[in-house]
Amino acid sequence: MNLVLKTTTALGLLAALAVPAKAGMEEARQFLDEEINGVSTLTREQQEEEMQWFVDAAEPMQGMSINVVSETITTHEYESQVLAPAFTAITGINVTHDLIGEGDVVERLQVQMQSGENVYDAYVNDSDLIGTHWRYGQARNLTEWMSGEGADVTSPTLDLEDFIGTQFTTGPDGNLYQLPDQQFANLYWFRYDWFNDEKTRTDFQNEYGYELGVPVNWSAYEDIAEFFTGRDMSYIDGEPSSGVYGNMDYGKKDPSLGWRYTDAWMSMAGMGSTGEPNGLPVDEWGIRVNENSQPVGACVARGGAANSPAAVYAVNKAIEWLQKYSPPQAAGMTFSEAGPIPAQGNIAQQMFWYTAFTANMVGDGADAVLNEDGTPKWRMAPSPHGAYWEDGMKIGYQDVGSWTILESTPVDRAKAAWLYAQFVTSKTVDVKKSDVGLTFIRESTINSDHFSERAPRLGGLVEFYRSPDRVRWSPTGTNVPDYPKLAQLWWQNIGDAMSGAKTSQEALDKLCADMEQVMSRLERAGIQGDLGPVLNEERDPQEWLDEEGSPKAKIENEDPEPETIAYDDLIQRWSQGQASDGGSTGEATSGDGASESGSMEEPAAQEASSSEEAPAN
Repeated sequence: MNLVLKTTTALGLLAALAVPAKAGMEEARQFLDEEINGVSTLTREQQEEEMQWFVDAAEPMQGMSINVVSETITTHEYESQVLAPAFTAITGINVTHDLIGEGDVVERLQVQMQSGENVYDAYVNDSDLIGTHWRYGQARNLTEWMSGEGADVTSPTLDLEDFIGTQFTTGPDGNLYQLPDQQFANLYWFRYDWFNDEKTRTDFQNEYGYELGVPVNWSAYEDIAEFFTGRDMSYIDGEPSSGVYGNMDYGKKDPSLGWRYTDAWMSMAGMGSTGEPNGLPVDEWGIRVNENSQPVGACVARGGAANSPAAVYAVNKAIEWLQKYSPPQAAGMTFSEAGPIPAQGNIAQQMFWYTAFTANMVGDGADAVLNEDGTPKWRMAPSPHGAYWEDGMKIGYQDVGSWTILESTPVDRAKAAWLYAQFVTSKTVDVKKSDVGLTFIRESTINSDHFSERAPRLGGLVEFYRSPDRVRWSPTGTNVPDYPKLAQLWWQNIGDAMSGAKTSQEALDKLCADMEQVMSRLERAGIQGDLGPVLNEERDPQEWLDEEGSPKAKIENEDPEPETIAYDDLIQRWSQGQASDGGSTGEATSGDGASESGSMEEPAAQEASSSEEAPAN
């Protein structure tokens, strides 16, 4: 995703601020005039007060040079290209904000953790590593930092309660370890215009016996994928006559294939325990923990679920849909290659779509999915769930890229980096930054008049983040003891299933065994102390499957009655401040064609009434 600085104002500002002769409020006012330009939740007076604090706090560090790093997404490009030079001009602290691949960020972080050498002064690191940071104790405890060594460089207007993602960056000990910088969810994406077309709706009703709408479950998603694949859509003016597909995904054996599955795909299928933000005792990685939050296993034989029937179902369905309903080239694509494809106008729906792509879907090159007035032809909605899913389970993933400062970073450099982290997340800056990247982190920004005005052009993004549902999409939790070591096992093993080298069961058996091998080494080394893994003794897997909860035994019917919901009903619920509970809201239509009154609080009962068999516990 590429940010292009289009305005002469922005380009002029960068040139003016590139090599400041001095630092202070003159530079701050220029930044507020030319870049922020009133796009903030703060008044101009409040903006200047906040900037004055940064000028004063940074005064002892003027002339210092620091290095920070993040992955390359639109939000971070804006920080690196616009906000970093502005911070340097205003504070006199020279900051280099490097942009590299997400995998490279984790690698550099690992190097610093293992060597103790200060590679970067701060990292924008996914909160997926919260379990790693909490257990290893190498990330600065920000709760203690803000009241201790970092108190003199902690902004009085930081307002942690305004951040929407701090629950994901807080350890089980109640301490904050990371400061959210950007967030995006993984939602269902679909062509709203196609779904609302009268002929399309009639044809679907005649073929499948129920109304076309947002799929509540995977059975409906599969029907919709089948219906659109190969369909001639040219009866709608300007739409394609061929090359239409009902699903988009990717399958190349590449690191990005790993997060395709660890980013909650398995919990969407129904693997794991109930519990929010993450399942307990078994999470969406299939890792089980005991009452002391110590990992005890990943395979069914130790009480985990990574190779359980629900996990096999999850991988099998992804492979089936990739092969049957996706463009042929999708199987050889990576995450970044597959991301722009829906904007080309021939994809009907995508189950696993990151809202980080929103900026691209409403910008240059997206004409095929935009109306003449610039409003989107598409919408985003809650993710449908699989046959093993049950009420109270996690339903989707949310990425929370967060500022992380390691203990190995010298205090003076950590202070300077902390100032920069607060600057790029400040209320002065946040609305404008969100305007560019659309990766919301603050409640005040989400509820601002500015985004009320932009909402109709963002396809449901603002409505989602204003709804109670947003907290039900969550990052990886604390069950994962060492994210870098365990994450690489996923793409390597799942890749074998995608290529056909192994069956899904064989690949997942190897995956869970590999994860347990890593956890066993951590246990023997004792490096994580009382927080580290303590593996269970192996038992007959059937004993675990016969017990209540996760891991779950194979259910007889993995294709329950399909169920859909009208998108406009769902949005109305969101606007009324009600949660969707996995999508079962408003008037849900089941496979027998009957319209049912859907309860937002009781999706499990609704599913049971529209399916021959409810998901097994």
